[in-house]
Amino acid sequence: MADDHEHEGASVKEQLIEACRRNNVDLLHEIISNCKSDEEISNLLNNTTTVMGNHLYHEAALQGNYEIIDTLLDQPDFECDPLNRIEGDTPLHSAIRWINSEPPAQRDFGNALVQMMLEAGSSTRVRNKAKLTPYQLVDPANKPLRDLIQKHEYAELNAGDFVDSDPPPAAQSSSKDKKKTAAASAFVDVRQEDNDDDDDDAEFSGSDDEERAEWERRRKAKGR
Repeated sequence: MADDHEHEGASVKEQLIEACRRNNVDLLHEIISNCKSDEEISNLLNNTTTVMGNHLYHEAALQGNYEIIDTLLDQPDFECDPLNRIEGDTPLHSAIRWINSEPPAQRDFGNALVQMMLEAGSSTRVRNKAKLTPYQLVDPANKPLRDLIQKHEYAELNAGDFVDSDPPPAAQSSSKDKKKTAAASAFVDVRQEDNDDDDDDAEFSGSDDEERAEWERRRKAKGR
């Protein structure tokens, strides 16, 4: 197995971490070539972490290492959204942190890196321990990157990848019932108001002589 190999005194996992930090594609290919199956490759690349709890993908993203990330993403069943232990960041969060720390001249390169990660399957919706999505980490001055992420989110929405924001049928029914009740109440209120206005024209239904006399007086007064 690849885990049994050592290179210049370092374990395979230590070599992998170093390869991702240093953008050493040749070393990564060498390690992968010693694996006996796709399952072994996937297990090694997805489960190797640093003492700080970063996955290989985080380590590469924190350095903006385009070539090593491109190679990792080509591997079988590679996990695009692992979470690191301290911040709960995905590699996309990590890449954006790196871009924010770089001078503006690096933004085009950094944005191209993010675009590759998005196209490979990185999610823009995962929130870290601070409840922030990758988009919310972007420097507001980096409008092209904000636009890139929003465009990707819009494409996901059109593809039906987002959770439907409509309430479930039961909630919809409840909402409709409330509207019906409100409409019925309004209808009753209007009818009641109309009846109040027409009281003088209504036929008298009582039997008390004084009430009858008052009713007759009102009718005569209206006829003047």
